Amino acid sequence: MHFQYIKQLARVVAQSRFVHTTLTMSKRTQPAWSPPLNQDLQTLHLFNSLTRKKELFVPQSGRRVTWYNCGPTVYDASHMGHARTYLSFDILRRVITNYFGYDIFFVENITDIDDKIIKRARQNHLYKEYVGKNPPLEQVLDDCNKVMEYFGGVVEKTTDPDKKVMQEKMFEKLKIAVQDLEAAVKSGDTSKTESEKGKLLVEAKDVLSDWLDKQLGSSVTENKIFSDLPRYWEEEFHKDMEALNVLPADCLTRVSEYVPEIVDYIEKIIERNYAYESNGSVYFDVKAFDASPCHHYAKLVPEAFGDANALAEGEGDLSADGGEKRSPNDFALWKKSKPGEPSWESPWGAGRPGWHIECSVMASAILGSSIDIHSGGYDLKFPHHDNELAQAEAYFDNDVWIRYFLHSGHLTIAGCKMSKSLKNFITIQEVLKKYTARQLRITFLLH
Repeated sequence: MHFQYIKQLARVVAQSRFVHTTLTMSKRTQPAWSPPLNQDLQTLHLFNSLTRKKELFVPQSGRRVTWYNCGPTVYDASHMGHARTYLSFDILRRVITNYFGYDIFFVENITDIDDKIIKRARQNHLYKEYVGKNPPLEQVLDDCNKVMEYFGGVVEKTTDPDKKVMQEKMFEKLKIAVQDLEAAVKSGDTSKTESEKGKLLVEAKDVLSDWLDKQLGSSVTENKIFSDLPRYWEEEFHKDMEALNVLPADCLTRVSEYVPEIVDYIEKIIERNYAYESNGSVYFDVKAFDASPCHHYAKLVPEAFGDANALAEGEGDLSADGGEKRSPNDFALWKKSKPGEPSWESPWGAGRPGWHIECSVMASAILGSSIDIHSGGYDLKFPHHDNELAQAEAYFDNDVWIRYFLHSGHLTIAGCKMSKSLKNFITIQEVLKKYTARQLRITFLLH
């Protein structure tokens, strides 16, 4: 028994040495590793319109972020649609800076050369001249009846449902004002007649101005008329943004200050065979660009490719007919100026920049060949932002001009988009008489 006990003890000792040897050998390889748990480490995801989903935000230069925001076209008062856009991006800008700790360089533009500005400046000038001459009653009635005939044709041809609603309301107001004046004339009440005449000129302002512009717009040649209007409304825009407590841009650009750079930019796109001159204007060659294996047209809204209505809206009311273009999809980089339009010298003759090229040039001049964030209203996706991308990527010969494209929604009023061009807006100043800037900010955060 004593001998067997010794043998069992020896076996246990041997097994113990084997286990120790095995454990020692296993430690000669690297053990498993796991990172420390840090609940405070924050990552930022942004909804990127280029992919239509949330993407992890990765700036190109460490904590430095470059950001270009589409600013206003200044020809009328800023409205709640603008407030929605600028407050939304101001909130996002503050969060990215103050919570996530990024160093943002924020650039915003002022569009002070545009078909809408030119047309509105002419209309305001011609209407002021017309009223200032104090035309006799018979002429006012005769002209307003001609205006109704002209505007009735405009309404009939309009296909955009929102525009049609706006035009029909304006037309109805004009008809009622004319009827009221005619009734006052028949009554023989001179005082009432003069009062109704004044009311008619007020109610008829928009449609009368449009008619006067159609008749006399080419006679307006003083450049000061085209610069005074945007200068005034730009000042009002800045006052509105200050009242809303929207942070000012780190760099503010104006189209009128970048015309030489725009000309140079267009020349380079022509050199790369992505644009062509036609009758004093220059057009972007969409087919040539899209055929390149390195490029892709309409990145944001590919399904809108060839949308004739959207393209026409983007070209502006004062654009030449499509006969100058190689394709209906092509769009203007430089527009030959007609009588009644401001102009700048260029290798292609006197003209002015197209709308889309303006932002491409200003953003590129300040922020370079690849920008972290570009933002703007949802309604600018196509064709404006898609055309911006195409122009800049044609210029730089790359396909990464913008890394993250952000878009804010637009407001609707009575079922239509709130817009200066639709004349259905509520101004920021009107709203601030009832609500505070903080209340508006919270409201937009909730919706």
